[in-house]
Amino acid sequence: MTLTQAEKAAVVAIWAKVSTQADAIGAESLERLFSSYPQTKTYFPHFDLSQGSGQLRGHGSKVMNAIGEAVKHIDDIRGALAKLSELHAYILRVDPVNFKLLSHCILCSVAARYPSDFSPEAHAAWDKFLSSVSSVLTEKYR
Repeated sequence: MTLTQAEKAAVVAIWAKVSTQADAIGAESLERLFSSYPQTKTYFPHFDLSQGSGQLRGHGSKVMNAIGEAVKHIDDIRGALAKLSELHAYILRVDPVNFKLLSHCILCSVAARYPSDFSPEAHAAWDKFLSSVSSVLTEKYR
């Protein structure tokens, strides 16, 4: 799924704002994920999943750092996330559907924080971008 230049520009523009609050957005997105899709908690039996926990904030930060790497390397998301893809497929064995669920939660968190910036075009660009990220993270399963 190839992003157009306009879509790339929209992703980068929103990321410039998101990156200033990436850790909080990451934690909020995980909270949304675990609340809306409780079956996803099974991958984190050793985590304190209570709202605002250090482990939740820490993993949210990792998630958003990966998104930031994908934005930074928007023309080579596959290369930027190759090691993460292998980790989730071969070591952690995360169900691929969870990447799509988390992508939706990230979209909701970003839209809630930046409603005036998250136009329909920006929303569509971010949805396509996060779908590309999810696709890259699941391609090692094939």
